[in-house]
Amino acid sequence: MSEQPVLKFPDGEGWKDGLAVSLERLRPIIETHIDKQMVAKLSRGALAQQIRMIVSKNAPGVGLDLNLLQERDLVTTLVTALAGPAPEAQRQPVQAPPPRPNGNGNAQPNGTPAAAPAPANGVTSLEVTNGANAVDDGMDDGLQISAASMTSVREAAEAIRPLMMERIDAAAAASLPRDELMSQISGLVGELLIENKIRLNQIEQRSLVTNLVNDMMGLGPLEPLLGDVDITEVMVNGPNQIYVERSGKLELTDVTFRDHSHLMNICTRIVSWIGRRVDESSPMCDARLKDGSRVNIIIPPLAIDGASISIRKFAEKKITLEKMVDFGSMSPQMMKLLQIASRCKLNILISGGTGSGKTTLLNALSRMIDGGERVVTIEDAAELQLQQPHVVRLETRPANLEGQGEVTIRDLVKNSLRMRPDRIILGECRGAEAIDMLQAMNTGHEGSMSTVHANNPREALTRLENMISMAGFNLPAKAMRMQVASAIDLICQVSRMRDGGRRITHVAEVVGVEGDIITMQDLYLYKFKGEDAGGKLVGSYDSTGLRPKFMEKASYFGLDKALLEVM
Repeated sequence: MSEQPVLKFPDGEGWKDGLAVSLERLRPIIETHIDKQMVAKLSRGALAQQIRMIVSKNAPGVGLDLNLLQERDLVTTLVTALAGPAPEAQRQPVQAPPPRPNGNGNAQPNGTPAAAPAPANGVTSLEVTNGANAVDDGMDDGLQISAASMTSVREAAEAIRPLMMERIDAAAAASLPRDELMSQISGLVGELLIENKIRLNQIEQRSLVTNLVNDMMGLGPLEPLLGDVDITEVMVNGPNQIYVERSGKLELTDVTFRDHSHLMNICTRIVSWIGRRVDESSPMCDARLKDGSRVNIIIPPLAIDGASISIRKFAEKKITLEKMVDFGSMSPQMMKLLQIASRCKLNILISGGTGSGKTTLLNALSRMIDGGERVVTIEDAAELQLQQPHVVRLETRPANLEGQGEVTIRDLVKNSLRMRPDRIILGECRGAEAIDMLQAMNTGHEGSMSTVHANNPREALTRLENMISMAGFNLPAKAMRMQVASAIDLICQVSRMRDGGRRITHVAEVVGVEGDIITMQDLYLYKFKGEDAGGKLVGSYDSTGLRPKFMEKASYFGLDKALLEVM
């Protein structure tokens, strides 16, 4: 075969043309080695192995320079063209294949699987499809291999890692795009495996390269968990115990860190991305990942069994009130009530427990804010996802090594009042900032919102009073309650229930103060009725039929008739 010019194709949209060229050059070779009898005899996984070996061996000879991801796409396309779509039983229901890393190291979700029809004669009808969108061929970048193979990969990584670090420039490697780094590391790993007489198959080698690159550029063993779209939280309890939350339920994974030092390196990498630190002098830290996921880290000596990491994953798909109705978190009538309340610029307090969905509801409600308003958000670790064009995001700062330079939530609330905000959104109210937030709500910043940890609307108001008292303000009880009642208009209580679902259980309106008691009225309540055959709770969202106090305000905004319809 005459030599052809070496072609190196880009990832992304440019790879589709490269895939067509690759198929054209490899077609004669594939036809020589693969016939219909072999296709019928082999399983899809075994067929993929055969094709992968042919592609790896012959691609350089036909002038193709493919990285690992491109080779995977090409093999997947060939398997699909030869064997046809996988049987339904082998497909993952409702789930797309695991996300592929894009150029900047973030997970990029794949699209809908698209399979080519089975060929009539050998490989004469090969058609170009996007390999990343093809059906499962048993090769998921090493993320779904057997336990025995994982053990082999871990042992190989222990032997290869120090040798690899001796031969590469770590600073230069960190500056490379992820796919380019994987391509270069793959070649080096292959050489080291041969030199050290370590035998791994193709899938195990891919997994090894992925793990090494994740350690160098990402979050090590946490990367596959962060790339899984079904996982909403990741909880690390020391190097050997990692839990995840799927559909509101906790599951123990088989993912581990090498040792305490490996875990601490990942903790340091997370906080250094946003200019913070975590060490013995500052063993607790709130941070965020590059994609916006919220992180809390606490390390020894406070964490007895090793560093603890809690990651609340960033939702790539924005959750709206309409989607919350589809999830069963509220009724359509309750959604309309909350939309009206937000448009009428009511001061809304969202109450609930940890992981109940307070921030999710706050994000959904914020979508009702008019695009012409200036909104200031204040958080410990920025995670709000406001869609308005005029948003100023503020974030606290911890003290430095000398104990100076700390900027608290209260400092930011005070400063925000000088920034001409139309609305102030406080990610979480949990300390002395409560008094400043209430004063802001009482001084013309209508439509402000915040969250608080409490079990019901009444306890949410009590918590605000306690936070004011603990901050050292010796206000009379009546004056304090007058301040709270005049500032808060509506309280939404959210709860995570035993089936894992999040639901709004109360929508309560603050009416005023009678004597020393803040008076409230429930506008909507969730009533539990039972559970279905699948274990999902069944209930209804019922209106109490009471006339809202903010009816006059709704009339001012021309929404009084709409409000009456949902009550």
